This record gives sequence, C-alpha cells and structure tokens, in this order.
Amino acid sequence: MGRKIRIGIDVGGTFTDAIALDNDTYEIIGKKKVHTTHEAKEGVTKGVIDILNLLMDEIHGNAEDVVFIAHGTTQATNALLEGDVSDIGVIGMGKGLGVAKIKADTDLGDVALEDEKAIKTSYRFLNTSNGVNADEANSILEDFKKEGINVIVASEAFSVDNPANETEITSLAADKQMLATATHELSKLYGLRARTKTAVINASILPKMMQTASMTEKAVQDAQIKAPLMIMRSDGGVMQVEEVKKRPILTVLSGPAAGVAGALMYEHISDGIFLEVGGTSTDISAIQNGKVITKYSKIGGHNTYVSSLDIHTIGIGGGSMVRFKNKSIIDVGPRSSHIAGLAYACFSEPDELRGSKVVSVSTPKDKTCDFLALESPSGVHYAVTLTCAANYLGLIPEGDYARGNDDSVKITFAILAQEFEKSAEEIAQAIIDIAVGKVIPAVDEFIKEYNLSQDYLILTGGGGGASAVVPAVAKKKKLKCKIAENAPVIATIGAALAMVRDSVERTIVNPTQEDILQIRHEAEQAAIRAGASPSTIEVTIEIDSAKSIVKAIAVGTTDLSAKANIGEQLNETQLEEKAKEVFSGQDDGKVMAVFHSSTLHAYEVTYKKKSRIPFLSKMMRVVCVLDFNGVIKLNVENADCYEYIGKEKKELEKRIEEHIRFDESGKTLPMIYLLISGKIVDLSGLESLEQISSIADIELSRIGSQESYLAIIKKR
Repeated sequence: MGRKIRIGIDVGGTFTDAIALDNDTYEIIGKKKVHTTHEAKEGVTKGVIDILNLLMDEIHGNAEDVVFIAHGTTQATNALLEGDVSDIGVIGMGKGLGVAKIKADTDLGDVALEDEKAIKTSYRFLNTSNGVNADEANSILEDFKKEGINVIVASEAFSVDNPANETEITSLAADKQMLATATHELSKLYGLRARTKTAVINASILPKMMQTASMTEKAVQDAQIKAPLMIMRSDGGVMQVEEVKKRPILTVLSGPAAGVAGALMYEHISDGIFLEVGGTSTDISAIQNGKVITKYSKIGGHNTYVSSLDIHTIGIGGGSMVRFKNKSIIDVGPRSSHIAGLAYACFSEPDELRGSKVVSVSTPKDKTCDFLALESPSGVHYAVTLTCAANYLGLIPEGDYARGNDDSVKITFAILAQEFEKSAEEIAQAIIDIAVGKVIPAVDEFIKEYNLSQDYLILTGGGGGASAVVPAVAKKKKLKCKIAENAPVIATIGAALAMVRDSVERTIVNPTQEDILQIRHEAEQAAIRAGASPSTIEVTIEIDSAKSIVKAIAVGTTDLSAKANIGEQLNETQLEEKAKEVFSGQDDGKVMAVFHSSTLHAYEVTYKKKSRIPFLSKMMRVVCVLDFNGVIKLNVENADCYEYIGKEKKELEKRIEEHIRFDESGKTLPMIYLLISGKIVDLSGLESLEQISSIADIELSRIGSQESYLAIIKKR
C-alpha cells in the first residue's frame, strides 16, 4: 500500500471541486474542477463520478490507498427549493385524553416551501390504546398507495420514550415497499408538532436522496475504493451514506458547513469568525473554543429539530455588481456578474477595455437597469464588481485567486473617474464601504451574541472572493484577519478533513446521573454508527433547564492513523511565545506555564487590555490551552487552575463548591474544564454537583494512579 489519501468533493451550484490530501501531512497532492452536472440524466452524481476518476488519474492513486472520502452536497437543499419532493402520508398515533391535541399536532396539512411550492400530506389517525392494530395499519397504508403515496411518516406522542409503535408502522410500510420516517429517528425531544414537521420534510426528500446516495455510493464502489463514503452534515460533521438514506434532512443547509470544517481543522481557529466569500454571497459563522456554533435551523420558514451551523448569509460576494445613479455609487449586490452573464472587468484583457464607455445594464432576474458596466468598442459588456474595487485599492495580494490584471484595473477606474467626475480612489472606496457596511452587522451580531473577545478574535476568510471582503471588514472593525491557505478550495478541504459528529437530545425534567450517562452513551453509539472510531470520540453534555432539554454531542474521527493537527510539534519555548503573541501582541504580556502533558499544554497569560483612554487600560488574565502544534483549543478569562494526581476527586469537588455563585436567584455552578489524557472535558453545561461528579468519574477512570490532570474553573 502506498501513501494514504483523503479525498474531499464539494458539489457547488456552478462547479464541482475535488481535492486529494496526504493523510499524514494534509498536503494537497491533487485537485480538479468540473462543471456541476445539473442537466445530466444522473444529475450531479455524474459530476462526482467524473471528477473522482479525473482526480485518481492525476495523482496516479490506487483505490486501496484511499482511507477517507467525503462530499458535500446541495441535493437536499435544492430539492426543497425546487419543490422536487414526494407526497407524504402521515399516520398520527396516540391514546387517552390527549387525542384531540395529538391530532392537531400531527395533522399538518400541506407544508409550505419557497416560491409557493409545498409538500402535500394526507392524514390518518391510529388509536394505540392497545398498541398498533396491524390490520388497521395495513388498511391505512393501502389507502395511501391508492392515493399514489409511497412515503409515510409515523408520529406518536411520547415515542421518544417508547418508539415501539412508530417502529412497527415503519416495518409494515417496508413490507409494502414503502419508504418511511419515524419521528423518534430524527429527534428525542417531546415537541410533537416540530418533530412531525421535521419528519415530513425528511420523508419528502427520501426518494430523491436515496437515489442520489445510492448512485454516488456505487460510483465509489466501482472505483474499488474500500473506504466508506461519508456525506457532509449541516452541523459541520459527516455521516455514512447509509445514514443519509434514513436522515437526508441532516444534509440540508450543509453547503457552508464544509468551509467551516476546513477552517477549523486546516486553519486552527480557536475563537474567531469565518467568512466564506463566493462570487454571489458571503456565509458568516462563529467559532468559539475551537468549536463551531450550532443552532436549530429553519427550513422553508419552518422551525425544525435539525442542528445546523449558525450561519448568516449576506448578498455580498466577489462578483457583486455595482449600482449607480447620477454619477454616484448607490448600492453593491446582491446581484452578481455570474447571474448577469458578464465577465469581471478586472480579469479582462486591457486591449478589450481601452476606449470603453460606462453603460447601465440589467440582469435576467432584475427589472432595474442601473447596474454598472463597461461597453468595449466591440460591443462587449464587462461588469464592474467588488473584486475590481478591491484590486484598485491594493487589497488583493500578488498570487491571490482574486488578483486581477493591474492594467485592466487602472483602465477601468480611469474610465469611471472621467465619467463620474470623481477620483478613482473615491469611487473604489465607496464600493468597498457599501459592501463592508452590509457584512459588519452580521459580524457585530456574532460578537455580541456569543460574547467573543475582540482582543484575540481573528476574522478568517475562505472562498475565492475572500480577499475582496475580509481585509476591508477587519480594517473597519480594527480586528486581526487572515486569508485561509488554499482559500478557494477550503470547502473541499473541509470535506476531506471533516469530523464525524452526531448528537442526541432528550426532554428530561431534573435529569439524574443515570439520565446523563444514558444520553452520553446514546450519543457515542450514534457517532459510531455514523462512522467514528470509538477511541476518538469526545462527548459534550449541555443542559437547558428552562426548556428541560439535555443534549449530548459526540465528535470523533474515522481514521485512527490521521494526525490530530497539521504541522510540526513545538517546544515549550515556542508554545509560550505562541500564547503570548495571540493574547498580548508580544509587548507587555507575561506567560506562566501551569500544566504540561504529552498532547496539551496550559498557560496563564497576563496582559494589559488597551483602551482608547490610556488611563482606563486594565490588566487581563486568561488561561489558554494549546496542543503540541500550538493550536489554541481553549481560552478562559479570569479562571483558576488546579492540578491533581490520579483519580483525586474530593479536592476537585471542594474547589468547585468554592466557585459556586450565590445570589437572590439561587446558586450558579461555575464553568469547569478538565484536561484528562489529552482531552478537554467540558462540564460547564451540567447543572448539579452530582452530574459533574458522575461524568468526572467516567473520565478519571481512564487515567493511571500517577497520571496528572488539570481542572480549569471559572466563577460565573
């Protein structure tokens, strides 16, 4: 066997990209791009097949060398946007006094989608006082078949506690060659209406996604690749294709997820905001303590129980066209030159632009005709875009994907300056200011909502248009920024490096230790089914007492041999310098080592937080945890650190009690992180000392009597 290879494929609206990485170094060893095959008989799958063959030929790779293959897909999203969905038969089930409410929650009628499209549903109710009556259930299924419905949803109140009846309905449906979704398979939460609606949306795309998944899986098998095909999820993880055939809804909104996955693993972001800038739009997401922030997503305007990245999409991209009136710039975007079918002026040949005149144009999707373009002497139109303005202002470095032809940029803005009777720099700056003004509110919202510290926050740009947007936003906000390495293909890299991620949520009032251990176990098993190697799985517990929701998130990798990070191992001096550089800017900061293990290192950094008013500057103290590559995995302001040997827990519990805050609303437990055996165990989401003690017992059982661990505790 030769070198091990990881393959990522990203299916976009215009292009399908593929990349091959060396599994040990994460070095790019091959990449390919083909047009996305929307019109082919096999749909976008044909592009996946074509690009996989081209990529393997380019790298002279053998099928047995591939240890991981994953792809992001917009198929589920597109199916819902285009109304390419199946009619659904819904079987509501329940018993007792609450039957009327159960019927109201499970009889959804037609579920509206975009552009007046809808998922059509037909409804039947089954009383389950004595379990499922098989004859009655089969009669309902036959009625659905007569209506031309071959996909059903089984929805019963409290099926999250006992799924037997839902499972029996799906089994009877399978006997009749019908596809089925049971609500408990998608969520363990009690909210019956939201759970039913989530299941209906999932079921509506089952036939389409099963066909696509099967064809793509066959393409991988035909290439004799033994590694299981993984598919990107909307929360930034991946799952095996067999899971997609059951829960395709988890891939909806997964388009931007691959880019964030790439930024997390390839760019080593700890706290930051990631902006993936395409030709038409910018997807903005937040990362905290090395983890992407997720929330429940809305699909077609409906609240669902599907976790996805918390993403703001802004209609500003590298190809955003400029609107003008009375010799003034009045707007930038959301329409792009790609939609108008026009080339960027800055990428055109200088000779084509010489002698051009300013004209206004419309696009196929707009009635207005005030978009700014140049008309060449030969009658060809060239769009003036955001990328053109960024090039003129020197924001695009040499060698960048968005770097245009310098002569063409000068010619373009000389023509605009003459026509608008303003300086070229003033025009270019006006374009940048309007575009940046649309992006900044989303950045500000993330900073405020998640309390991200602007002292060490980094804006990271991905996508082909990153340099046209990110540096300008950072300059305006006075934040640090960087453009991701291989920014144009960061989403494809993300697919190749994605982690396996799965979660389980339950509605539990006052959860006990047993409840938490059970949901933790379920999350671990879900991640294993999704393709994670058991020894790599880490589980985080979150408890929302206001909603009585307990959530366990399990994250792992598919390949034990894959390195945890990229780059060489740093020595202690280099690690200290890294911590000082990030938090104090190398000036008056002081760094003190507090803990060392073979994989994780903790430092306390003290530095002066600058203020616009000099005498208001204050000293800050932050505990930061780095791995051996210098990647910051955790940072906590004003926290205390305690090192313990072996399974010592009494002293830990005493320190936790010392950090409990008491006030008129009761007691509030502190934030708690344990560094144990190379893992950061987050206990901050737990709500009682008993729960904390229970999880700590599990983690401490894995270490030897002489092995040390670190507790980081912060009073809330």
